[in-house]
Amino acid sequence: MNARLQARPRGFTLLEVLVALVIVGTALGAGLRAVGSLTQNSTGLRTAMMATWSAENRLVQIRLGREFPEVGKRSFDCPQGDLKLVCQEDVFTSPNPLLRRVEVSVFDAANPNRRILKLVQLVPRQMMPRPSP
Repeated sequence: MNARLQARPRGFTLLEVLVALVIVGTALGAGLRAVGSLTQNSTGLRTAMMATWSAENRLVQIRLGREFPEVGKRSFDCPQGDLKLVCQEDVFTSPNPLLRRVEVSVFDAANPNRRILKLVQLVPRQMMPRPSP
């Protein structure tokens, strides 16, 4: 039989296997980085959502209680779930004496220099009804 007619052994060369491994390794590394990035974004969004709830809770409390808060600044704990948050309420006068500007900022208790969120609302003074004669 002629040597040229003999079939070459089938399979991959070592070089082809190494190139395939490099490609697969690169793809897996990129996939892991993408998953890690999504996890970090998810944590940040959850924290922002919880901070929004804390600030909105205080602003709704003012509205429902028909409060006209005193001008000044105060801080209080406002945890949400397993997050330890601190709210800071700043009340300012406005050009209209019947309105107060209320700013509620939410901070991470573990890192008090990091403000997560700030919500602002104008609060009207509730007028007392006149007694009927």
